[in-house]
Amino acid sequence: MGSGHRLGRRFGWLWGAYGTSALGTWLAFGAFPLIAVQVLHAGPAEVAALSSAGAAVGAVVAVPLGPWVEFRRKRSVLISMDLVRSAALLTIPAAFTLGVLTFLQLLLVSVVVAAADITFRAASGAYLKTLLPAEDLLVANARFESTAWTTTVVGPPLGGAAIGLLGPVATVVADAVSYLLSALGIRAMGGEDPPPERREAVRMRAGDLLDGWRYILGDATLRPLFLNTALFNGLLMATTPLLTVLMLGRLGFAPWQYGLAFAAPSVGGLLGARLARPLVTRFGQHRVLVTAGALRAVWPVGLAFVGPGTGGLLLVIGVELGLIFCCAVFNPVQATCRLERTATDRVARTLSAWAVTTKATTALMTAVWGVLGGALGPRTAIGLAGVFLLATPLLLPRRAAGRLSVPDPARSRT
Repeated sequence: MGSGHRLGRRFGWLWGAYGTSALGTWLAFGAFPLIAVQVLHAGPAEVAALSSAGAAVGAVVAVPLGPWVEFRRKRSVLISMDLVRSAALLTIPAAFTLGVLTFLQLLLVSVVVAAADITFRAASGAYLKTLLPAEDLLVANARFESTAWTTTVVGPPLGGAAIGLLGPVATVVADAVSYLLSALGIRAMGGEDPPPERREAVRMRAGDLLDGWRYILGDATLRPLFLNTALFNGLLMATTPLLTVLMLGRLGFAPWQYGLAFAAPSVGGLLGARLARPLVTRFGQHRVLVTAGALRAVWPVGLAFVGPGTGGLLLVIGVELGLIFCCAVFNPVQATCRLERTATDRVARTLSAWAVTTKATTALMTAVWGVLGGALGPRTAIGLAGVFLLATPLLLPRRAAGRLSVPDPARSRT
């Protein structure tokens, strides 16, 4: 495949599977907290634990799965993780129907889904690198990014309507079915599932768990990108609950206005994802990566100045539009750079370590900013996070990435 946009039938199945599961995820957005509150009558502390502890524990559980995935056939891992997520989610409507659903079950399912999600992402990145030549990776990542923002726009409104008609458990069923359909789509790809570069003949050692981090921190390009991504995502996501409290509580926005403030700007994600490849073609990967990465850090501080009424709503929409557009340009370029800089026999471990760190950092930052929000007020805490975000561009790579210094077996087979 050359510079064209046709990436082949097998990528089409993979892309379709991704879109299906992403839509299911956004249909069920917020379903677990709603079930906890409406069905189990959980309090604020339990709901917060469900969101943060579930992701954090899931990240810890996923740590040994990165090395394990590296030496398994990646398409088989993708199918297995889809089936694991589907089965775990289906236990919730089953328990609800039998009247035995508990908060502990919700928490355990969130842990399993979080761990399987990290593992799936690691395996999908490794599989994508063997599926497509290097020159098509940016096109593929931009299509994934565009699909992600499309489902962000479409999923929550449809999910909200389904919850209103059928209750929050219905969207969990839809999410479970989406993973099942994703598994069927990946199975239908056909073709050869490339074997791992080598097979472990001995039991995995404790030191193998750190291989992903060693590889990232040892690379002059991956290291700053890794630190930038973890800090940026953690600070940005930490403000989400505070902004929810500020808008729906003190400022008195209606729920539909709050939803509109975050759904409407997602069109910026579609535009940004479509522009990523043309911008890289014209200005080069490094310049786009650094420029988009710096610009995305400028916007969040504006959320500290949101006020009531139409003016406040337009401010949030404008800030989110700029932020999402810059992120949608940055994300596929960063994902492509990361794959290009990682040897094929290290991709799963590297992506797993990356995702584990990002999720754990986000959980930690969310907890810290929750405390700061209680002590300083949500507006001040949001502003503080925005100020810290202004410093994150300092962690972006200062030089363009060179060629991968080790031979890449996958390229020699294509």
